[in-house]
Amino acid sequence: MAKEKIKIKKIDNLTARQVTFSKRRRGLIKKAEELSVLCDADVSLIVFSATGKLSDFSSSRMEDTLTRYYGFHSNKVEKSVQPCLALEIENTNREMLHEEVYDRAHKLRQMKGEDLEGLNVEELEQLEKKLEAGLSLVIKNKEDKTWNEINKLQRKEAQLIKQNKQLKQEMKMILHQEKSVTVNSESVKDVYISRNSIPPLDGDSPNPSS
Repeated sequence: MAKEKIKIKKIDNLTARQVTFSKRRRGLIKKAEELSVLCDADVSLIVFSATGKLSDFSSSRMEDTLTRYYGFHSNKVEKSVQPCLALEIENTNREMLHEEVYDRAHKLRQMKGEDLEGLNVEELEQLEKKLEAGLSLVIKNKEDKTWNEINKLQRKEAQLIKQNKQLKQEMKMILHQEKSVTVNSESVKDVYISRNSIPPLDGDSPNPSS
């Protein structure tokens, strides 16, 4: 199915406009970079958003490129241009970082099912595939952790069984020793009783008193 051609006009929805600006800006910078590499060209790009935020790209130093540009039109470059440009370039990374944070936050909301109005069918399908891939990873991690817990419990069970067997063996030995001691005590007692119960012989009887 052919992708529907987008009519070039101002996007009324603010969120969709910000998303489109972010995508198109990245694409434009990528094309400028490819042009500089493929054709060995000195390319510089400056973009201001609707809110006045600066984005730029330069295959060499931006100041050198602008100096060459102004050199074609005038032998003198206004001195005020250099400080202002340096200040804007200094703030570029901060502004781009802010844009990236906004873009990532917007994508995170879309992953939660929010702010989907500006997406077409193809973009929704891509988002669905990302969610399915993420869900598969979550399920895999959950299964791995579950099996790890099961293995730990099995090892602990085997250790408890081994300890139980050892305790049973020790109890048997203790009971056997106690039984042996009891038997020996009974034997000694029987011997003592038997010795003391033998009647004396007649010759050994004491003389009766006269």
